[in-house]
Amino acid sequence: MIDSIKLLEKVVLVIIAIATIIAIGYEISEMYAELSVELADLLLLFIYLEVIQMIREYWTLNRIRISIPLFIAITAIARLIILQGKSMDPSMLLYEGGAILLIAIAVLILKARKIQMFADSDE
Repeated sequence: MIDSIKLLEKVVLVIIAIATIIAIGYEISEMYAELSVELADLLLLFIYLEVIQMIREYWTLNRIRISIPLFIAITAIARLIILQGKSMDPSMLLYEGGAILLIAIAVLILKARKIQMFADSDE
Protein backbone atom coordinates (compact mmCIF):
# COMPACT_ATOMS: atom_id res chain seq x y z
CA MET A 1 0.00 0.00 0.00
CA ILE A 2 2.75 2.45 0.96
CA ASP A 3 4.74 1.59 -2.18
CA SER A 4 1.72 2.34 -4.36
CA ILE A 5 1.23 5.70 -2.62
CA LYS A 6 4.90 6.56 -3.19
CA LEU A 7 4.54 5.59 -6.83
CA LEU A 8 1.44 7.77 -7.12
CA GLU A 9 3.37 10.68 -5.58
CA LYS A 10 6.15 10.26 -8.14
CA VAL A 11 3.66 10.13 -11.02
CA VAL A 12 1.92 13.28 -9.83
CA LEU A 13 5.30 15.02 -9.41
CA VAL A 14 6.17 14.16 -13.01
CA ILE A 15 2.80 15.52 -14.17
CA ILE A 16 3.35 18.75 -12.21
CA ALA A 17 6.87 19.08 -13.64
CA ILE A 18 5.62 18.58 -17.21
CA ALA A 19 2.78 21.07 -16.70
CA THR A 20 5.23 23.61 -15.25
CA ILE A 21 7.63 23.20 -18.18
CA ILE A 22 4.72 23.64 -20.61
CA ALA A 23 3.65 26.79 -18.74
CA ILE A 24 7.20 28.15 -18.92
CA GLY A 25 7.30 27.50 -22.65
CA TYR A 26 3.94 29.16 -23.11
CA GLU A 27 5.02 32.24 -21.14
CA ILE A 28 8.27 32.55 -23.10
CA SER A 29 6.41 32.20 -26.40
CA GLU A 30 3.95 34.92 -25.29
CA MET A 31 6.84 37.25 -24.47
CA TYR A 32 8.44 36.47 -27.83
CA ALA A 33 5.18 37.06 -29.72
CA GLU A 34 4.65 40.43 -28.01
CA LEU A 35 8.36 41.32 -28.30
CA SER A 36 8.28 42.67 -24.77
CA VAL A 37 9.23 41.47 -21.33
CA GLU A 38 7.49 43.00 -18.34
CA LEU A 39 8.25 42.64 -14.65
CA ALA A 40 5.05 40.61 -14.12
CA ASP A 41 6.28 38.11 -16.74
CA LEU A 42 9.62 37.73 -14.98
CA LEU A 43 7.94 37.25 -11.62
CA LEU A 44 5.73 34.54 -13.13
CA LEU A 45 8.84 32.79 -14.44
CA PHE A 46 10.34 32.99 -10.93
CA ILE A 47 7.18 31.37 -9.55
CA TYR A 48 7.56 28.55 -12.07
CA LEU A 49 11.23 28.19 -11.11
CA GLU A 50 10.31 27.92 -7.44
CA VAL A 51 7.70 25.27 -8.27
CA ILE A 52 10.40 23.28 -10.05
CA GLN A 53 12.62 23.69 -6.99
CA MET A 54 9.82 22.31 -4.80
CA ILE A 55 9.41 19.34 -7.14
CA ARG A 56 13.16 18.64 -7.09
CA GLU A 57 13.33 18.88 -3.32
CA TYR A 58 10.34 16.61 -2.78
CA TRP A 59 11.66 14.10 -5.32
CA THR A 60 15.10 13.87 -3.69
CA LEU A 61 14.32 14.39 0.01
CA ASN A 62 10.62 13.42 0.24
CA ARG A 63 9.92 16.66 2.08
CA ILE A 64 9.45 20.34 1.27
CA ARG A 65 10.86 23.18 3.33
CA ILE A 66 7.98 25.43 4.35
CA SER A 67 9.94 28.51 3.28
CA ILE A 68 9.66 27.64 -0.42
CA PRO A 69 5.85 27.98 -0.61
CA LEU A 70 6.16 31.16 1.46
CA PHE A 71 8.58 32.62 -1.09
CA ILE A 72 6.16 31.62 -3.85
CA ALA A 73 3.38 33.44 -1.98
CA ILE A 74 5.48 36.59 -1.64
CA THR A 75 6.34 36.53 -5.34
CA ALA A 76 2.70 35.90 -6.29
CA ILE A 77 1.43 38.81 -4.20
CA ALA A 78 4.12 41.09 -5.64
CA ARG A 79 3.07 40.02 -9.14
CA LEU A 80 -0.56 40.73 -8.26
CA ILE A 81 0.34 44.23 -7.08
CA ILE A 82 2.20 44.90 -10.33
CA LEU A 83 -0.63 43.55 -12.49
CA GLN A 84 -3.28 45.64 -10.74
CA GLY A 85 -1.40 48.83 -11.50
CA LYS A 86 -2.48 52.30 -10.51
CA SER A 87 -6.19 51.70 -10.97
CA MET A 88 -6.55 49.70 -7.77
CA ASP A 89 -7.86 50.97 -4.45
CA PRO A 90 -4.95 52.24 -2.28
CA SER A 91 -6.24 50.34 0.74
CA MET A 92 -5.83 47.09 -1.20
CA LEU A 93 -2.17 47.97 -1.72
CA LEU A 94 -1.79 48.31 2.05
CA TYR A 95 -3.48 44.95 2.63
CA GLU A 96 -1.32 43.21 0.04
CA GLY A 97 1.83 44.89 1.37
CA GLY A 98 0.83 43.82 4.87
CA ALA A 99 0.39 40.25 3.64
CA ILE A 100 3.90 40.32 2.18
CA LEU A 101 5.23 41.70 5.47
CA LEU A 102 3.50 38.97 7.51
CA ILE A 103 4.82 36.23 5.23
CA ALA A 104 8.33 37.72 5.40
CA ILE A 105 8.12 37.77 9.20
CA ALA A 106 7.04 34.12 9.13
CA VAL A 107 10.11 33.28 7.02
CA LEU A 108 12.34 35.15 9.48
CA ILE A 109 10.82 33.23 12.39
CA LEU A 110 11.42 29.95 10.58
CA LYS A 111 15.02 30.92 9.86
CA ALA A 112 15.55 32.09 13.48
CA ARG A 113 14.79 28.58 14.74
CA LYS A 114 18.17 27.48 13.40
CA ILE A 115 20.09 30.19 15.28
CA GLN A 116 21.79 28.64 18.32
CA MET A 117 20.43 31.31 20.67
CA PHE A 118 16.83 30.36 19.81
CA ALA A 119 17.32 26.59 19.56
CA ASP A 120 15.79 24.29 22.16
CA SER A 121 18.29 23.18 24.76
CA ASP A 122 18.58 19.58 25.84
CA GLU A 123 19.35 20.53 29.43
